[in-house]
Amino acid sequence: MQADPVDRPRILVLASGSGTNLQALIEATRERDFPGDIVAVGSNRPQAFALERAAQAGIETFTVDHTRYDSREAFDAALRMEMERYQPDLVVLAGFMRILTEEFVRAFQGRMLNVHPSLLPRYRGLNTHQRALDAGDEVHGVSIHFVTEDLDGGPVIAQAEVPVQPDDTAETLAERVQTQEHVLYPIVIRWFCEGRLQLAGNDSILFDGTPVPDVLTLPAA
Repeated sequence: MQADPVDRPRILVLASGSGTNLQALIEATRERDFPGDIVAVGSNRPQAFALERAAQAGIETFTVDHTRYDSREAFDAALRMEMERYQPDLVVLAGFMRILTEEFVRAFQGRMLNVHPSLLPRYRGLNTHQRALDAGDEVHGVSIHFVTEDLDGGPVIAQAEVPVQPDDTAETLAERVQTQEHVLYPIVIRWFCEGRLQLAGNDSILFDGTPVPDVLTLPAA
């Protein structure tokens, strides 16, 4: 494995599916002034297209197939061992469809981010778009948050709002939310790599060393 430029944060991405957020991050890191490097992409699914995207970009990949382990604890231990080979400064969850154990989360506390397709704290978990439609919401969106032991409950760093149209289906709403994910996630990752973003304790965020009183929200577009 080739050495990265000195002092540039090392980003490791975990993905389970097609990897559209990964692709957005790959493109962002190709910008000359981006302050970090993706050193590896890992998946729990050997056939995940995210691995192909990474390979096409010349990024190292690895797979830890969750079906080969008898428990979440055993899987997480194997995944952590594989990840630590790359000495990541930041772990980015990009559609990684596994519930992580508390021990795993603690190992990467303060340096693991997740993207969630809702305006947290609304709609933790799955099927967020249909749930927003069923509730009659006029605005939906995406959240970027630090990962803590509380599932989808870590401090939210930034959100982007997406208006709900009268004729929306879960699929059409998901498509527009995903477009905003691709914009917002690289921005937040850039902040982290620049050293501007920190998790303070387990429930608050520092930006440029100052506590952040409110979530940064991009207006509906």
